[in-house]
Amino acid sequence: MRLAFTEDQQLFRDTVRDFLDANCTTDHLRAAWAADTAVSSRWTELAKIGVTGLVVPEEHDGLGLTDEELSAVLEVAGYAALPEPLLEAAVATALLAEFAPDAGWLEKLAAGESTASVLLPGQPFAIEAQNADLLVIGLVTDAGETEIHVVNPADCTLVAQRSVDRGRKLFRVDFTPAPETLVGSGDAAAAALARAADRGALGAAALLLGLARRMLDMGVEYAKQRVQRGVLIGTHQSVQHHLANVLIKIEFARPVVMRAAYSLARGLPSAARDVSMAKIYASEAADLAARNSLQVHGAIGYTEEHDLQLFMKRAWALGAAWGDAGHHRARVAADLLGDAPAELTPTF
Repeated sequence: MRLAFTEDQQLFRDTVRDFLDANCTTDHLRAAWAADTAVSSRWTELAKIGVTGLVVPEEHDGLGLTDEELSAVLEVAGYAALPEPLLEAAVATALLAEFAPDAGWLEKLAAGESTASVLLPGQPFAIEAQNADLLVIGLVTDAGETEIHVVNPADCTLVAQRSVDRGRKLFRVDFTPAPETLVGSGDAAAAALARAADRGALGAAALLLGLARRMLDMGVEYAKQRVQRGVLIGTHQSVQHHLANVLIKIEFARPVVMRAAYSLARGLPSAARDVSMAKIYASEAADLAARNSLQVHGAIGYTEEHDLQLFMKRAWALGAAWGDAGHHRARVAADLLGDAPAELTPTF
């Protein structure tokens, strides 16, 4: 496989990056933290450049692209700490495309006229559930049957939950399954939910990769400006090594994420293991980036007034989302040893 973006992928990625550079600043992030919802007019603008329809099939007015393009865009979104639930919407959209393609939702999602969120077995909370137009919910009944339901959030009981990242609006969802909300069940639903969990973990890895790069860049920029005892701190070898170690982690993680996207897009037998490896490596890169950038910034990095916390807290939240590193190490071990796969860790 080729561990590099194609010309078209790079062009699309650059278009999204340029848009977010102008329309997703740290001022926008702080506004999202203070608001009741992270979804803003930016969602409609993202739709205009094709982002909301990225995984919507072409016959339903989308771009019909794959996990490779999705992960490329999510890395850019991670760099900006985009508040909108782009990953969750993509996971929900893929399930709708498989189980309810003719319900009229896909066209609205592609156009940015509607938003969707998702809740899978093992996940305690749904992102932006209170402002979504629909929720795609996967569950396992008391009888052991796997089901997929599409529900209106207004028909659910939603309880807001606190997150370390106030830009992620979390909700516990209580609802009563009904025949009219059921869109899939049985082995097909179980397989689809497993793919959805992998897609979510891959997306989280891509977001973490972008966040790691952003925190590294912030650390480097600060080291170039901060003068201590008449000397730029960036001239100290210890500071340089702190930042260089982060860069090494990022550069090692990126091809692992790209390999996982390649495997998942093609349905390769190694896809689940590759996704878990990607989540592990990206989580480690983001964790080191947060720690070392915080060390470089010193005391000011601990304050809420400094922008570093906007990215650190997103990284901490995403490190636990879609299965934490411990969960994914257990999955890799199970795959290598031939054991039963680990269940999704109930962390967020």
